[in-house]
Amino acid sequence: MEEQQADNVVVKTADGPNKSGRWWKEKQTARHSSIVKVKPLKSTWDKKMSLKAKKNQVKLLQSSIRERKQQEKEEKIEARKEQEKRKLENERKNEIVQLRTVVKRDTN
Repeated sequence: MEEQQADNVVVKTADGPNKSGRWWKEKQTARHSSIVKVKPLKSTWDKKMSLKAKKNQVKLLQSSIRERKQQEKEEKIEARKEQEKRKLENERKNEIVQLRTVVKRDTN
């Protein structure tokens, strides 16, 4: 509500509800462009370069971790294949059986 003074008499003008019916919204008092904007703080060249170096270090660390995980995964797969191969070879070895003939002896 807006208050106006005329001859020491306070007159209140009713704005009424919002046209959109959104009662929780506040009335706009100033335009967005009139808000005073603060310039960001400027960082020095050394700070920029140190941040850049840190970012590069982090990227290198991430890539090394990724490579190590990938290598471990490949080693696991390779070990599994070797195990399967050995298992098949052992099964084939077990299939070969030496035939023994039973010779009956003369027991007179």
